[in-house]
Amino acid sequence: MARCGARMVNVEPDRLSKASLSFSGCGFLCIYHAGVCAAIKEYVPQLLQNGICGASAGSIARSYTFGALNRDFHLMKLVRTKLNAVLPSNAHEICTGRLRISVTRFRDMENVVLDNFQTKDELIDAICCSCFIPVYGGFIYPTFRGEIYIDGGASNNQPIIDANTITVSPFSGESDICPRDIESASLFEWNFAGTSIRLTSNNLYRAAVCLFPPSTEECASMCRSGFKDALRFLINNG
Repeated sequence: MARCGARMVNVEPDRLSKASLSFSGCGFLCIYHAGVCAAIKEYVPQLLQNGICGASAGSIARSYTFGALNRDFHLMKLVRTKLNAVLPSNAHEICTGRLRISVTRFRDMENVVLDNFQTKDELIDAICCSCFIPVYGGFIYPTFRGEIYIDGGASNNQPIIDANTITVSPFSGESDICPRDIESASLFEWNFAGTSIRLTSNNLYRAAVCLFPPSTEECASMCRSGFKDALRFLINNG
């Protein structure tokens, strides 16, 4: 049981012992995921010990505001350098069997979930593959064990482990943890590679900016929204 202001969050330990988390791919909107993780880490940290899966930017949090795209700008090199700096040397051991990364095999565009990493470099390779959007991410395609993979969102944007998976998305829709737009009762819904997205004005804006870094103020607002939505889920399902 944890305290949040005047509200009490009481979450069933047995239920959480079986639950896993799935973070959808969402480009620069992934700062929303950071807010969700912050709430879970503060109030139900044991949930983060279970299985976690993600696609595209759902497997990595934004760290820099990237500049204009051109042949001299190596987005994935920047991502790789940052990951190598912040991940511990045994990150692959911590993540093997627990972190499931959705990628798309380039030769046949089939979805593959990577969850076994022999080295830290292999883990970083998998993350880079899942985040790579051709041209946008550069002109050199990343590989994992010699095979070319690209953005996991192209084939499965919301990987599910089992019936106990808690889905997280910065788009208002049917995900377990997501924004509740005023228009969220709209009957019009789009399923993007497994992610439920309602047709709302806010979602249209989110879709427009997901490939371009929002302002600092917008990032802070999205992070707060993720924290608030995660807390609401914990309260309602405690």
